[in-house]
Amino acid sequence: MTWIGFILLIGFAAFVSSGLGTFKTPYDVILKLWLSPAYPDAAAPVDDTVRYIVLNVRLARICLAFLIGAALGLAGTVYQGVLLNPLADPFTLGISTGAAFGASLAILVGVGSVHFLGVSALPGAAFAGALLALYLVYLLGSVDGRIHVVTIVLAGIIVSTFLSAMISLLKSLNEESVSTIVFWIMGSLSGKSWTHVLLVLPYIAAGAVAICCFTRELDLLSLGDIPAQQLGVNVGKVRFWLLLSASLITAAAVAVSGIIGFVGLVIPHLARLALGPRHRVLIPAAMLSGGLLVLVSDSIARSILPGGAEIPVGVVTAILGGPFFCYLLLRRKQQLRLQ
Repeated sequence: MTWIGFILLIGFAAFVSSGLGTFKTPYDVILKLWLSPAYPDAAAPVDDTVRYIVLNVRLARICLAFLIGAALGLAGTVYQGVLLNPLADPFTLGISTGAAFGASLAILVGVGSVHFLGVSALPGAAFAGALLALYLVYLLGSVDGRIHVVTIVLAGIIVSTFLSAMISLLKSLNEESVSTIVFWIMGSLSGKSWTHVLLVLPYIAAGAVAICCFTRELDLLSLGDIPAQQLGVNVGKVRFWLLLSASLITAAAVAVSGIIGFVGLVIPHLARLALGPRHRVLIPAAMLSGGLLVLVSDSIARSILPGGAEIPVGVVTAILGGPFFCYLLLRRKQQLRLQ
């Protein structure tokens, strides 16, 4: 019943979100449009403009927001489980920064405005930057072809810092593109369509399936490398495939939405507090919770300002996630005092 209730909550949030915006649409009309695949006559009298806005603009953005949130929540859960670091998230390995660097470079050279098959080249450039960051992190962090927790985190920090400096350099070289680069880095789903949903869906679905095949190994990795090896886990191989899958999911998400922070940090903690550490339950909970968080955040981002203006969704997630981590820090300090 808990899962059913959670899914119904997500459906309700999506339904409410579909009515938000400068173009006011009655919710009874939205319900008719949502039911139109099963009952075509129900939405027959609805104006074509309203139909297009509800089904091809808002519903596509809602689905994309949920997918991005689910991807970031899943990636954060995997990073924290594999690296045994409660503060690990898609930024730890520099993947998000790599995507931002790829997008910034594309904007600087003018490739970001090019379209291929109706899709902007910007996501492709961001995806390439994320893969470059992943390769550099693996190259620097692996020892004799094996991934070690400490070295991979240090390599991620080094790569992220270097690419952040490169982004600053790109912004200084072309001041006209600064606003575009900054807005993209802060994360936004503005102007996205079903094409972007179909663009990221295969990557997220494939990565999620691959990660779900290692739920038992994720549980054993939380015991430490030596106990996991004694229980039959090939630690190096499992850690490599899990990090690769999580990084590819992150790259696909960031390539479309820009950098949306705190989701990969907040969601795994909330899911773990509510349901415990078993990844068979934790992974779907993190995906649903992450999708709901980004969906609600994006609804706030596009409706809080008058006149149709939007704020970056990454700003909203940061505002929502910041107080939560203040709470975690205060709680941790209290636990240390009691020890």
